[in-house]
Amino acid sequence: MHRTSRPNRAIPPTPAELAHLKPLDRRGGLLVLSCLAVSLVGLTLSLRGGIVSWAAGQLVTAAALVQWFVILHECGHETLFRTRRWHRIVGPIAGAIALIPFVSWIRVHGRHHKWTGWQDLDPTAVSLLPRRRSQFELAVVDLAWRLWLPLFAFVYRLANYWHVPRLRQLFPSRRDRRAISRGIVGLTVVYVAIVAVVGIATCARAGALAIVLSFAVEDLLLLSQHAHVPQHVSAGEAVRPYPAPEQDVFTRSLRLPAWVSSWLLHFDAHELHHMYPFVPGYHLREIDYQTAHEVSWWEWTRRAKALRGHVLLFQNRDDSGWDL
Repeated sequence: MHRTSRPNRAIPPTPAELAHLKPLDRRGGLLVLSCLAVSLVGLTLSLRGGIVSWAAGQLVTAAALVQWFVILHECGHETLFRTRRWHRIVGPIAGAIALIPFVSWIRVHGRHHKWTGWQDLDPTAVSLLPRRRSQFELAVVDLAWRLWLPLFAFVYRLANYWHVPRLRQLFPSRRDRRAISRGIVGLTVVYVAIVAVVGIATCARAGALAIVLSFAVEDLLLLSQHAHVPQHVSAGEAVRPYPAPEQDVFTRSLRLPAWVSSWLLHFDAHELHHMYPFVPGYHLREIDYQTAHEVSWWEWTRRAKALRGHVLLFQNRDDSGWDL
């Protein structure tokens, strides 16, 4: 159910007050089946023949790919199903389709939630720390952002979930290293096998453009959540993580059209998600609380695109004076 009116509550609810918003096996199953059906429609259209059919198929497939990414996100939090073992079945499938190893996702995203607010401790934010950067790097970021080339979604995957040396440094325990390595190697084998059996040309026809389009959408979604928001830096000092209910000040929410938000399991309600990560995405808009940093998706996109890419990524509103 999507919230149809602005909530009246001025004080955020306690986690105990939201204990009734639990994952549901039937709801999760229907979502996975619907995403699978859309994926099959997109694949069929893409491989049928004509250019119009192919283009339509790529658009449909791109929409499915974004939802598979959201399903991966829910499985990582174990909030898609009530039965926990289903997450271990669906999660790796969603990760494979979204081009992210599931074990890497669980470890890195879990640490992201733990250290949100501390930029140098959050593994998904540390690369954006202020530092001296070459003019070439800044120019590439600016050009990609101006031309809507989804550089961030690509680098986000590569640096956070596929970068084995970095992952081994982040997670030094032997158990974590083995699990992460198995996930990456296993998924690589799957991709190589698919290309070997089907052929690279067919694979490209089936999903190359769809991947680029889905990455372009994810660029906007992911950057809207934390980019250009002031964060703290621990600078090596011993600090405490911010409790989940206090993390809303370090993130931002978009206000998508109701049907799009529903399709994405309210992934746009990112403040609520950080405050209540135990609440399934499909229940987030049922929370009777209006967060402080929610902005229209169109307004955010318009204002963000007015900035140069390196300003959006490597600065925050205190530096630039642009409150997005």
